[in-house]
Amino acid sequence: MANNDDVVVIEIPKVKDARGNLAIVEKDILPYKVNRVYYLYDVPSDAFRGGHSHKAQYEFLIPVSGSFDVILKDGSTTRTITLNKPDKGLLIVPGIWRELENFSSGSVCLVLASDVYEESDYIRDFNHYLSLEG
Repeated sequence: MANNDDVVVIEIPKVKDARGNLAIVEKDILPYKVNRVYYLYDVPSDAFRGGHSHKAQYEFLIPVSGSFDVILKDGSTTRTITLNKPDKGLLIVPGIWRELENFSSGSVCLVLASDVYEESDYIRDFNHYLSLEG
């Protein structure tokens, strides 16, 4: 059973250059092969995203621009992580409830997922999620 200690911030290797920085996600940065890439943008500051858990899918969230908060719940504890540096991403393992909020103006959240979209992998009701964790 996953818990909030299994969720980790990973520093993304970067190449610094006078022309700008280059962040690189390759090789063994993630413990899975990326099968889907999507991003959230133009999210109003008072909007709420996420609100689900995955049964099997891993996700790596990168704040490409701006900042946002990720609220993580494992049925026992709640943890909030602010993502605001494009060279640090958050690896969320299966079985963790996640909510995203407090998006800054112009923020972009890039997600590298371990699997393609599969509705059956989602748990979208928090009470149902709690019943599975207990």
